[in-house]
Amino acid sequence: MTEIQSIATPAGSVSAELVDFVVHEARLADENRYAEWESLWADDGIYWVPTGDQKDPQTQVSFVFDNRHRIGSRIAQLRSGRRHSQTPPSKMRRQLSNFEVLSDDGGEVELAANFSLFEHRYTTTIWAGRYLYRLRYTADGLSLVKKTVLLINNESAIRTIAFIL
Repeated sequence: MTEIQSIATPAGSVSAELVDFVVHEARLADENRYAEWESLWADDGIYWVPTGDQKDPQTQVSFVFDNRHRIGSRIAQLRSGRRHSQTPPSKMRRQLSNFEVLSDDGGEVELAANFSLFEHRYTTTIWAGRYLYRLRYTADGLSLVKKTVLLINNESAIRTIAFIL
C-alpha cells in the first residue's frame, strides 16, 4: 500500500499530515472527546469566533475569544455535565474541504479549510464557514496554536454556540 504524502487541491497541494491533523481535531470535537481535543492545543493557543468582518478581537466583540486558560475552562464546563445548553450534548458531524496552505515558515503553518457542521439537539442546525488554523511543528508532532472560525452568518444573531465549532 502506498502512503499518501499530500493531497492535491485547486490551490496546490496540502501535506497529508496537515489534513490528518485537522480532520482528527474535527472528529474529536464531533465526538465530544474534549480531553483529547484540548490536548491538541499549544500553551499559547487562541480559539476565536469573530463577529462580522472583525479584525481585532482585543477591541471588538467576538462570539468567542478564548486564550489557552479559557479554552481549558470551556472544556471543564462541557465535561461537568452542568452546562445546561449542552445537556444532553449536541450530536455533531462536520465536513472539511478546500484545504489551502496560506503560509509555512517551517516552524508554523497557516492552513484554511471550508467546513459544514451538522448539529442536532432537539432540532438540526447547519453551520458553515471557513476555518483558519495556525499549526506549530513540534518534536511531538503538530499542535494547534490558533483556530479562527469564520461563520458565513457571523453578522447575524447566533442562537447558541455552547459546543466547540
